[in-house]
Amino acid sequence: MSSIFPVSSDGLLRLISDVGLVLLPGLASADYGPSADWGLNLQRPVTEIARDILDLHNLILIICAIIFVVVFSLMFYALFAHRKSRGHKAATFHENSMLEVVWTIIPFAILVGMAIPSTATLLRMDDVTGSDMTVKITGYQWKWRYDYLDYDVGFFSVLSTPREQIENQADKGELYLLEVDNPLVLPVGKKVRFLLTANDVIHSWWVPQLGVKKDTVPGFINETWTRIDEPGTYRGQCAELCGKDHGFMPIVVKAVSDQEFAAWVQQQKELMAAAADKTWGMEELMNRGKTVNNQCIACHGPTGQGVLGVFPAIAGGKIATGPVEEHLKIVMDGKPGTAMQAFAEQLNDLDIAAVVTYQRNAFGNNTGDLVQPSQVKGLRE
Repeated sequence: MSSIFPVSSDGLLRLISDVGLVLLPGLASADYGPSADWGLNLQRPVTEIARDILDLHNLILIICAIIFVVVFSLMFYALFAHRKSRGHKAATFHENSMLEVVWTIIPFAILVGMAIPSTATLLRMDDVTGSDMTVKITGYQWKWRYDYLDYDVGFFSVLSTPREQIENQADKGELYLLEVDNPLVLPVGKKVRFLLTANDVIHSWWVPQLGVKKDTVPGFINETWTRIDEPGTYRGQCAELCGKDHGFMPIVVKAVSDQEFAAWVQQQKELMAAAADKTWGMEELMNRGKTVNNQCIACHGPTGQGVLGVFPAIAGGKIATGPVEEHLKIVMDGKPGTAMQAFAEQLNDLDIAAVVTYQRNAFGNNTGDLVQPSQVKGLRE
């Protein structure tokens, strides 16, 4: 609370917590855990901003509860003590200037009292000065792109819940619709600046435990920041209705130590370099291509049958069984005037090679064609 209120706040926070114990059991716990575990409060915060938001939530909740108790107590007392059965008659007075001034000043004072700490927190949420690193976040239907501008590392993060669970053909896992193939990895204790935009429609990047929720708007750059206090995995979702698969766009942030983060960055660079030069086998490309093809299921279906007259079939389709170059071209460049996006900027050379190889050898196509990342690189050039 000291980051919100200019005065010493230990006593104020203790008072708020004591009142909160009456209103919501567990509200005043040191780590805000019990009430969050019971589903009665916000998730346990792991950043300074998230704690400020929770403190504001608790403070305003208590103020609202006190107003509720006072107003309804007076109202019920008036109804009971001055009821007609006791011989009371309705008064016929109006224009009591003193009463009107009082019931105007009191709400105004309450609103100002809530606005001061709220405004201070909002200003701090937008203060990205002194950042240690910058991550660009781009929203796509229905995935996220993360680019570490200081490290020349970038990748897509896509839902990894098995399709069998989504289609109710298998039992749903503990993290159903909350798991991704590539989480956003961040170092603990570092101020991370986020630049947020979108490629197609408006999305919203929201991780409750970090206290971050920001819209990603095509053609605009929004910014915010976070500093995570403790290692762990923190999950969120797109909080904007961005299309029919809006619910399949989770966010996973993995906070690690500085040493682990440095090792992860080095590993990503090595993988990116190796992927460009390696000659990949059919089994490797098929396994990777199956994962990448999850991005195509929304339109072409899990069995590649498409939708008649709307989305062409991959199974037995003229693109997937025709010349490889035409298949690569439509995956990379898309098809103007249709829902077929251009994936050249969304997928790296390996992922494009893998998904084309998979589509040409799955769904009964069995063309035997194998596409290497070097072929995709050549087309880009």
